[in-house]
Amino acid sequence: MTVTTKASMHRSLLAAFAAAALSFIALPAQAQTTLKWAYVYEPAEPHHKGAVKAAELIEQRTGGRYKIQLYPSATLGKESDLNQGLSLGTVDIIISAASFQAQVSKPLGVTYFPFAFRDFDHVQAYAKSDLYRRLADGYEKATGNRIVALTYAAERHVTSSRPILTPADMKGLKIRVPDAAAYMAFPKALSANPTPIALAEVYTALQSGVVDAQENAFNTIWSKKFHEVQKHIMLTGHVIDVLNTVIGGGTWKKLSDADKAIFVQAMQEGSLHASTLIRDEDDKLRQEIVKAGTSTIHTVDKAAFQKAVLASSKPADFGFVQADFDALVALK
Repeated sequence: MTVTTKASMHRSLLAAFAAAALSFIALPAQAQTTLKWAYVYEPAEPHHKGAVKAAELIEQRTGGRYKIQLYPSATLGKESDLNQGLSLGTVDIIISAASFQAQVSKPLGVTYFPFAFRDFDHVQAYAKSDLYRRLADGYEKATGNRIVALTYAAERHVTSSRPILTPADMKGLKIRVPDAAAYMAFPKALSANPTPIALAEVYTALQSGVVDAQENAFNTIWSKKFHEVQKHIMLTGHVIDVLNTVIGGGTWKKLSDADKAIFVQAMQEGSLHASTLIRDEDDKLRQEIVKAGTSTIHTVDKAAFQKAVLASSKPADFGFVQADFDALVALK
C-alpha cells in the first residue's frame, strides 16, 4: 500500500512539473519594439553621447520592451529630412536645432533673437519653464510631434579680421551668418552687412576676404579652423543655440502614459548630460585656441551690444511675440 501511494505521488509530481513546464513554454515572449533615433551629429560629439545615455535608460526602465537604434552622422538624411521624417514615420525620434521646429511654429524661434539667453543656467531654467512647455505645445498642435527635451548647444561669438570691441565697430562689417532671419537680427541691428554662406564655404570666404567676419560657437570655430584665418575673436555671446529632442506624433501616441513618463525622464537626463559636456568642452576649446596663438580673444561689454541691438530691433520685427521674449529674459 505504501509503495503504491509513493508511486502515485511521484506520478502526480511529475505531471505537475510537466504541466508547469508546458505552461511556461506556452507563454508568449515579451515583444520588443525598436525605434529609430536619428540626428546629424557625429559619434564623438556630446549630442550622441547624450542620446546613448537616454537610449540605455529607456531600455533598462522599460525592461527591454523598447530598444532605441541610434543613427548619427546624418545616416538617415540631413536635418530638414529628419524633421520631415517625423511626420512620414521614417524616423521615430530626432535631435534638431530649434530653428527647424520654428519654421513650423514660429514662436519657438524666439530663443534665437539676440541676447534671449544669458548663459548655461538660463537655458536650463527655460527647459523647465511653463514658457517652454507652452511654446512646445504650440509646435505639437501644428505637427502632432512631441518635444520632450532641450539641449544647450553653446554661445556664439564673433570672429573677425579686425577687432570689434564696441557696437559701433560692427558698422559696415561683412559678416557671414546662417540663412535664417533670427541670426541676421544681430548684425542688422548694428548696421553690419550679414552675408549667408554655406558653412562648408566659410573658411575660404574668410581667407579670401569675401567676408570680414563670421559668428559661431567655439566647437565650430575650432573644428572648422576659423581661428587660423581670423585674428580676433570677440566674446559677444549674442546667441545661445539650443536643440530639441522630438518624438514623432505616431510614436508618441502609441506609448502608454507610464512609458511616456519614462521616455521623457530618460531623454531629459540624456539632454542634461550632453549639455554639460558641451559647456565643459567649450571652455577647453577656448583654451586650445589661446594655446594655438593664432587669434586674440577679446572680452567685450555684452551689455553695450545688447542695449544697441534692442534699441534698433525688436523681436516683433522678426515675427516673434514680444511678451514671449520678455518672459524668457525674465526667467531666473
